[in-house]
Amino acid sequence: MSGIICYENVDICYNGSPVIKKVSFSAEKGEILGIAGESGSGKSTLIKAAIGLLGKNGSVTGGKIWYEEKNLLDLNEKELRKICGSEIGMIFQNAGSSFCPIRTVGDQLLEEMKEHRKIKKAEFEDEAAEMLAKFGFQDPKRILKSYPFELSGGMQQRVGVAAAMLLKPKILLADEPTSALDVSIQKQVVEQMKMIREQYGTTILIVTHNIGVIRAMADSMLVLKDGKMEEYGKTQEVLSHPQSDYTKRLLAAIPVLRR
Repeated sequence: MSGIICYENVDICYNGSPVIKKVSFSAEKGEILGIAGESGSGKSTLIKAAIGLLGKNGSVTGGKIWYEEKNLLDLNEKELRKICGSEIGMIFQNAGSSFCPIRTVGDQLLEEMKEHRKIKKAEFEDEAAEMLAKFGFQDPKRILKSYPFELSGGMQQRVGVAAAMLLKPKILLADEPTSALDVSIQKQVVEQMKMIREQYGTTILIVTHNIGVIRAMADSMLVLKDGKMEEYGKTQEVLSHPQSDYTKRLLAAIPVLRR
Protein backbone atom coordinates (compact mmCIF):
# COMPACT_ATOMS: atom_id res chain seq x y z
CA MET A 1 0.00 0.00 0.00
CA SER A 2 1.46 3.37 -1.03
CA GLY A 3 0.49 7.03 -0.81
CA ILE A 4 1.48 10.28 0.85
CA ILE A 5 -0.32 9.02 3.98
CA CYS A 6 -0.94 5.37 4.73
CA TYR A 7 -2.64 3.60 7.64
CA GLU A 8 -1.42 0.03 8.09
CA ASN A 9 -3.48 -2.31 10.33
CA VAL A 10 -4.09 0.45 12.89
CA ASP A 11 -5.60 -0.43 16.29
CA ILE A 12 -6.66 2.32 18.73
CA CYS A 13 -7.88 2.01 22.32
CA TYR A 14 -9.44 4.35 24.87
CA ASN A 15 -8.83 3.33 28.49
CA GLY A 16 -7.81 -0.10 27.24
CA SER A 17 -11.02 -0.66 25.24
CA PRO A 18 -10.55 -1.08 21.47
CA VAL A 19 -12.31 1.51 19.31
CA ILE A 20 -10.43 1.06 16.00
CA LYS A 21 -9.58 -2.43 14.78
CA LYS A 22 -7.13 -3.28 11.97
CA VAL A 23 -7.92 -0.31 9.72
CA SER A 24 -5.81 0.09 6.57
CA PHE A 25 -6.09 2.68 3.80
CA SER A 26 -3.96 5.19 1.90
CA ALA A 27 -4.35 8.48 0.07
CA GLU A 28 -2.26 9.77 -2.81
CA LYS A 29 -1.04 13.33 -3.31
CA GLY A 30 -4.02 15.51 -4.25
CA GLU A 31 -6.59 12.83 -3.39
CA ILE A 32 -9.70 13.53 -1.33
CA LEU A 33 -10.71 10.59 0.88
CA GLY A 34 -14.07 10.65 2.66
CA ILE A 35 -14.49 8.69 5.90
CA ALA A 36 -18.14 7.90 6.62
CA GLY A 37 -20.10 6.14 9.33
CA GLU A 38 -22.59 6.78 12.11
CA SER A 39 -21.71 8.61 15.34
CA GLY A 40 -19.33 6.59 17.51
CA SER A 41 -17.91 4.57 14.63
CA GLY A 42 -14.38 5.93 15.21
CA LYS A 43 -14.11 8.36 12.28
CA SER A 44 -12.65 11.32 14.19
CA THR A 45 -10.44 9.08 16.32
CA LEU A 46 -8.89 7.69 13.15
CA ILE A 47 -7.61 11.03 11.82
CA LYS A 48 -6.70 12.50 15.22
CA ALA A 49 -4.35 9.57 15.79
CA ALA A 50 -2.11 10.79 12.96
CA ILE A 51 -1.14 13.97 14.83
CA GLY A 52 -1.28 12.76 18.44
CA LEU A 53 -4.65 14.23 19.43
CA LEU A 54 -6.11 11.19 21.18
CA GLY A 55 -5.70 12.69 24.65
CA LYS A 56 -4.37 10.99 27.76
CA ASN A 57 -6.87 8.12 27.61
CA GLY A 58 -6.31 7.22 23.95
CA SER A 59 -3.44 5.32 22.38
CA VAL A 60 -2.51 3.56 19.16
CA THR A 61 -1.91 -0.04 20.24
CA GLY A 62 -1.06 -1.57 16.88
CA GLY A 63 -0.13 -0.83 13.30
CA LYS A 64 1.63 2.11 11.65
CA ILE A 65 0.70 5.49 10.18
CA TRP A 66 3.10 6.38 7.39
CA TYR A 67 3.69 9.90 6.13
CA GLU A 68 6.28 10.25 3.39
CA GLU A 69 8.07 7.08 4.57
CA LYS A 70 8.08 8.19 8.23
CA ASN A 71 6.00 6.35 10.80
CA LEU A 72 4.23 9.19 12.64
CA LEU A 73 3.82 6.93 15.67
CA ASP A 74 7.59 6.73 16.12
CA LEU A 75 8.09 10.51 16.29
CA ASN A 76 8.62 12.24 19.61
CA GLU A 77 6.56 15.27 20.64
CA LYS A 78 9.03 17.80 19.26
CA GLU A 79 9.30 16.04 15.90
CA LEU A 80 5.52 15.69 15.59
CA ARG A 81 4.98 19.33 16.57
CA LYS A 82 7.25 20.41 13.73
CA ILE A 83 5.10 18.52 11.21
CA CYS A 84 1.68 19.51 12.62
CA GLY A 85 0.42 22.66 10.96
CA SER A 86 3.25 23.06 8.48
CA GLU A 87 2.88 19.69 6.73
CA ILE A 88 -0.31 18.21 8.18
CA GLY A 89 -3.10 20.68 8.90
CA MET A 90 -6.32 20.14 10.85
CA ILE A 91 -9.83 21.59 10.58
CA PHE A 92 -12.05 20.93 13.59
CA GLN A 93 -15.80 20.37 13.63
CA ASN A 94 -16.48 23.71 15.32
CA ALA A 95 -13.74 26.11 14.28
CA GLY A 96 -15.09 28.78 16.62
CA SER A 97 -14.24 26.68 19.67
CA SER A 98 -10.60 26.40 18.57
CA PHE A 99 -10.14 30.19 18.66
CA CYS A 100 -9.46 32.15 21.86
CA PRO A 101 -12.43 34.53 22.31
CA ILE A 102 -10.40 37.41 23.81
CA ARG A 103 -7.74 37.64 21.08
CA THR A 104 -8.22 38.85 17.54
CA VAL A 105 -8.22 36.38 14.66
CA GLY A 106 -5.08 38.01 13.26
CA ASP A 107 -3.10 37.66 16.50
CA GLN A 108 -3.93 33.97 16.69
CA LEU A 109 -3.06 33.25 13.07
CA LEU A 110 0.21 35.15 13.42
CA GLU A 111 1.14 33.08 16.46
CA GLU A 112 0.44 29.91 14.48
CA MET A 113 2.68 31.00 11.63
CA LYS A 114 5.53 32.06 13.94
CA GLU A 115 5.63 28.54 15.34
CA HIS A 116 6.93 27.32 11.99
CA ARG A 117 8.64 30.23 10.23
CA LYS A 118 10.11 33.67 10.79
CA ILE A 119 7.76 36.31 9.45
CA LYS A 120 7.19 40.02 9.94
CA LYS A 121 3.73 41.24 10.88
CA ALA A 122 3.22 43.22 7.66
CA GLU A 123 4.22 40.20 5.55
CA PHE A 124 1.89 37.99 7.58
CA GLU A 125 -1.04 40.38 7.12
CA ASP A 126 -0.58 40.37 3.35
CA GLU A 127 -0.39 36.56 3.18
CA ALA A 128 -3.31 36.06 5.57
CA ALA A 129 -5.48 38.59 3.74
CA GLU A 130 -4.71 36.89 0.43
CA MET A 131 -5.68 33.48 1.84
CA LEU A 132 -8.90 34.82 3.41
CA ALA A 133 -9.82 36.43 0.10
CA LYS A 134 -9.55 33.00 -1.55
CA PHE A 135 -12.26 31.86 0.86
CA GLY A 136 -14.70 34.53 -0.18
CA PHE A 137 -14.03 37.30 2.34
CA GLN A 138 -14.48 40.70 0.71
CA ASP A 139 -12.74 42.57 3.58
CA PRO A 140 -10.03 40.22 4.89
CA LYS A 141 -8.15 42.94 6.81
CA ARG A 142 -11.28 43.58 8.88
CA ILE A 143 -11.60 39.85 9.58
CA LEU A 144 -8.02 39.78 10.92
CA LYS A 145 -8.85 42.63 13.31
CA SER A 146 -12.09 40.95 14.47
CA TYR A 147 -12.64 38.78 17.53
CA PRO A 148 -14.06 35.30 16.87
CA PHE A 149 -17.40 36.12 18.51
CA GLU A 150 -17.89 38.93 15.99
CA LEU A 151 -18.06 36.37 13.17
CA SER A 152 -20.97 34.11 12.28
CA GLY A 153 -20.61 30.33 12.56
CA GLY A 154 -20.13 30.02 8.79
CA MET A 155 -17.50 32.76 8.78
CA GLN A 156 -15.66 31.13 11.69
CA GLN A 157 -15.59 27.84 9.81
CA ARG A 158 -14.22 29.45 6.66
CA VAL A 159 -11.58 31.26 8.73
CA GLY A 160 -10.71 27.88 10.28
CA VAL A 161 -10.15 26.34 6.84
CA ALA A 162 -8.10 29.36 5.74
CA ALA A 163 -6.03 29.19 8.95
CA ALA A 164 -5.25 25.52 8.33
CA MET A 165 -4.05 26.39 4.82
CA LEU A 166 -1.86 29.40 5.72
CA LEU A 167 1.23 27.21 5.96
CA LYS A 168 0.17 25.30 2.83
CA PRO A 169 0.32 21.80 4.37
CA LYS A 170 0.57 18.75 2.13
CA ILE A 171 -2.25 16.99 4.03
CA LEU A 172 -5.44 18.47 5.46
CA LEU A 173 -7.40 16.51 8.08
CA ALA A 174 -11.00 17.74 8.25
CA ASP A 175 -13.19 16.58 11.15
CA GLU A 176 -16.87 17.14 10.27
CA PRO A 177 -16.12 20.61 8.83
CA THR A 178 -19.68 21.11 7.50
CA SER A 179 -21.87 19.48 10.15
CA ALA A 180 -22.79 22.66 12.07
CA LEU A 181 -23.50 24.73 8.95
CA ASP A 182 -26.65 25.40 6.94
CA VAL A 183 -26.86 23.93 3.45
CA SER A 184 -25.73 27.04 1.54
CA ILE A 185 -22.63 27.48 3.75
CA GLN A 186 -21.90 23.74 3.53
CA LYS A 187 -21.77 24.12 -0.24
CA GLN A 188 -19.33 27.04 0.08
CA VAL A 189 -17.00 25.09 2.38
CA VAL A 190 -17.07 22.04 0.09
CA GLU A 191 -16.25 24.20 -2.94
CA GLN A 192 -13.44 25.94 -1.06
CA MET A 193 -11.88 22.64 0.00
CA LYS A 194 -12.02 21.43 -3.60
CA MET A 195 -10.34 24.69 -4.60
CA ILE A 196 -7.58 23.98 -2.06
CA ARG A 197 -6.91 20.63 -3.71
CA GLU A 198 -6.82 22.16 -7.19
CA GLN A 199 -4.54 25.08 -6.29
CA TYR A 200 -2.13 23.40 -3.89
CA GLY A 201 -2.36 19.68 -4.67
CA THR A 202 -3.40 19.09 -1.06
CA THR A 203 -4.41 15.62 0.09
CA ILE A 204 -7.61 15.85 2.15
CA LEU A 205 -9.03 13.30 4.60
CA ILE A 206 -12.56 14.42 5.46
CA VAL A 207 -14.64 12.84 8.21
CA THR A 208 -18.39 13.25 7.77
CA HIS A 209 -21.70 11.53 8.32
CA ASN A 210 -23.05 13.41 5.29
CA ILE A 211 -22.91 11.11 2.27
CA GLY A 212 -23.85 14.07 0.06
CA VAL A 213 -20.61 15.83 1.01
CA ILE A 214 -18.59 12.72 0.16
CA ARG A 215 -20.44 12.32 -3.14
CA ALA A 216 -19.70 15.96 -4.03
CA MET A 217 -15.99 16.03 -3.28
CA ALA A 218 -14.32 12.70 -2.44
CA ASP A 219 -12.36 10.60 -4.94
CA SER A 220 -12.47 7.57 -2.64
CA MET A 221 -14.28 6.66 0.56
CA LEU A 222 -13.96 4.48 3.63
CA VAL A 223 -17.00 3.29 5.59
CA LEU A 224 -16.54 2.52 9.30
CA LYS A 225 -18.81 0.68 11.70
CA ASP A 226 -17.84 0.10 15.34
CA GLY A 227 -14.21 0.83 14.48
CA LYS A 228 -14.04 -1.73 11.67
CA MET A 229 -13.77 -1.20 7.92
CA GLU A 230 -17.00 -2.05 6.15
CA GLU A 231 -16.16 -0.70 2.71
CA TYR A 232 -13.25 1.01 0.98
CA GLY A 233 -12.85 2.05 -2.64
CA LYS A 234 -13.57 4.67 -5.28
CA THR A 235 -16.49 6.84 -4.21
CA GLN A 236 -18.71 6.31 -7.25
CA GLU A 237 -18.11 2.56 -7.15
CA VAL A 238 -18.96 2.29 -3.45
CA LEU A 239 -22.07 4.46 -3.80
CA SER A 240 -23.28 2.71 -6.95
CA HIS A 241 -22.42 -0.87 -5.96
CA PRO A 242 -22.05 -1.18 -2.17
CA GLN A 243 -20.90 -4.63 -1.05
CA SER A 244 -21.47 -4.35 2.70
CA ASP A 245 -24.96 -4.68 4.17
CA TYR A 246 -24.12 -1.83 6.54
CA THR A 247 -23.18 0.46 3.64
CA LYS A 248 -26.42 -0.43 1.89
CA ARG A 249 -28.40 0.50 5.03
CA LEU A 250 -26.40 3.71 5.38
CA LEU A 251 -27.22 4.73 1.82
CA ALA A 252 -30.83 3.70 2.19
CA ALA A 253 -31.16 6.06 5.17
CA ILE A 254 -30.46 9.14 3.01
CA PRO A 255 -33.70 11.17 2.75
CA VAL A 256 -35.22 11.39 -0.74
CA LEU A 257 -37.39 14.34 -1.77
CA ARG A 258 -40.61 13.34 -3.54
CA ARG A 259 -43.33 15.42 -5.10
